[in-house]
Amino acid sequence: MNAPHQIVICMGSSCFARGNRSHLALIETFLSDRGLHTSVAITGSHCEQQCAEGPNIRIDGRLYHHLDEGTLLDVLEAHFTRDTKE
Repeated sequence: MNAPHQIVICMGSSCFARGNRSHLALIETFLSDRGLHTSVAITGSHCEQQCAEGPNIRIDGRLYHHLDEGTLLDVLEAHFTRDTKE
């Protein structure tokens, strides 16, 4: 399956410790609740080379920094709501 969207979660030790450990479940729930789970490929990366800015997550090529659960939900909502309105 070639999903039209991609989310890359940095799993480097700094990002993992700062919250990306729990962000995967939050992303999966968000996508599943909206019926988007088949249109988004989720992968991990060893490091995004932005450790001081973490936790880092890349969505469709755009790198987001300093994500906590609330900010991540806002980013997901904005990104995928915008996408469905186009």
